[in-house]
Amino acid sequence: MVGPSTSKGLPVSDQRFRELLESLPRVAVQGYDSQRRVIYWNEASERLYGFSEQEARGRCLESLLIPETMAGVVVEAHHAWVSKGVEIPSSELELKHKSGAPVPVFSHHVMLGERTENPLMFCIDIDLTGERKVQRELDYMTRFDPLTELPNRQTFESELEQSLSECQRHGDTLMVLFLDIDHFTEINDTLGYETGDRVIRSVASRLQGFQRGQDLLSRFGGDEFVLAMPRLDYESDALAVVERIREDFQRPFTIDGRELLLRLSIGISLYPENGSDAAELVRNADVAKHRAKQAGRDGYQFFNQEVRNEMLHQHHLAGRLQALLNQDGGGELSLHYQPQVAARSERIESVEALMRWHAPEGNIPPSDFIKVAERTNLIERLGDWVIRQACRQQAEWHALGLKGYRIDINISGRQATNSDVFQRLEDCVAEYGLTPRDIGIELTENVLLEADVKVRDSLRALHDRGYKIAIDDFGTGYSSMSYLKMLPVTALKIDRSFVTECAHEPKDRAIMEATVFLGHRLGLEVVAEGVENIEQLELLREMRCDLIQGYYFYKPMAATDIQRLLLGGNNPPSHRVSTGHGENGTAAPECH
Repeated sequence: MVGPSTSKGLPVSDQRFRELLESLPRVAVQGYDSQRRVIYWNEASERLYGFSEQEARGRCLESLLIPETMAGVVVEAHHAWVSKGVEIPSSELELKHKSGAPVPVFSHHVMLGERTENPLMFCIDIDLTGERKVQRELDYMTRFDPLTELPNRQTFESELEQSLSECQRHGDTLMVLFLDIDHFTEINDTLGYETGDRVIRSVASRLQGFQRGQDLLSRFGGDEFVLAMPRLDYESDALAVVERIREDFQRPFTIDGRELLLRLSIGISLYPENGSDAAELVRNADVAKHRAKQAGRDGYQFFNQEVRNEMLHQHHLAGRLQALLNQDGGGELSLHYQPQVAARSERIESVEALMRWHAPEGNIPPSDFIKVAERTNLIERLGDWVIRQACRQQAEWHALGLKGYRIDINISGRQATNSDVFQRLEDCVAEYGLTPRDIGIELTENVLLEADVKVRDSLRALHDRGYKIAIDDFGTGYSSMSYLKMLPVTALKIDRSFVTECAHEPKDRAIMEATVFLGHRLGLEVVAEGVENIEQLELLREMRCDLIQGYYFYKPMAATDIQRLLLGGNNPPSHRVSTGHGENGTAAPECH
């Protein structure tokens, strides 16, 4: 049966089909007869493959669009469909443009009249050029740093593994440099992030000047770069490279017409001495870089066995510490308390909570395990444990009638950056039925200055609710007096380094006098740490210092000893200089 005709003489159904095909701008459709000769070619096919309908009509598929390497396969597949009914599956293909350029498409095939003498095959091709471009861009983004166009960490470590395989095969050595720009955050803070980005690009460009053909350079993120240099035979060669880099960085960078002097902290690991794979070499160079920063920045450190042993020791401590924090009560962990006494009456006014770890092999210094906690993100859990133990202890003392003695808790820099710690503190105080006057906090001045607006607002809220907030180790950080009027603090703690020599060092004595005077004029309480003898005490009394903390009065002691003191009437102690001191008569350090 023949349907109604159009003005062109085609059946209405065929005409509508043709109109549909022509209306799909990104769908290229071609029709082929049983010999794969073109019988239909829409406008999208012209745009996609570059052949006009007149050029394409009558030509064979394999000579028109198919690359030579695929021609035989295409002919066989078409023959198998026509003769055996084996369909050609839809797939992504890379066909050929008139110019010879590759054309990525998703191709679907339809056979009409496949059991007749003249089966027709229609190919429906969707242009994937845009998708391939997006894929290439996505692939680039996953492999390279968009700011510097250097390989990112994943790409670098993969390429470093290949380089190490070559070094192993030929018995070569390799050096990894982990480079960090000193004080880069100050550039972002003072000059803005756009300037910071220009600095990163300039540093990347300058470091590329040290690359040899086989060297690898990567930006690991932030202000960190890693350079791998194979076939450096001796440590002295590595040292020469480092010195050249440092010398080059003596030249200022010109950014937006402004000259900037940048310095680097550099960690160095060597293959095979310091690691056998990419991850280990990079990790060890990073460890060495941290040592360089700790040594004062603008320097370099080689990774060595001593560093490795220290790293393993810290890893072991971290594991043990985590296990202890998982136990109820903390197991080997405890809080000791050091009294703060009134300078005149010598009566205990408050106590500072200090962590102690009583391990089977002996006491582990807080200076060791607190650093480990900060580096392994255990510091928040440790801090929460301290808060809860101090609140629990204060509640027990209240139950015994011992009230009016505040417990001060140290908040580390890592804890303070998470302002939720202050909410958790208040929640714990409320849980144990305490008031803001029962628990105080101590932070170093550097932590206070580096705190963001959210943290400062949280501290200001604590201050307004009556919590005591002290600046610990005052005078050892930025030592800028102007910020005191802006910070929500109630007390200053003079660092022990000034107290130790105050009797014999006029400059230390002058700093202490100025601190006490300034603190009182600002309405702040002043506490002196590390007081060990009567000479120091008398000087502090003359200066009208409010509270004294140190071995001259009391060493840090267990809660039961503090409790015994307070229940006994809180009388001034008999001053025995040997109390808590070593054999040489000097006090042990009071680590937090």
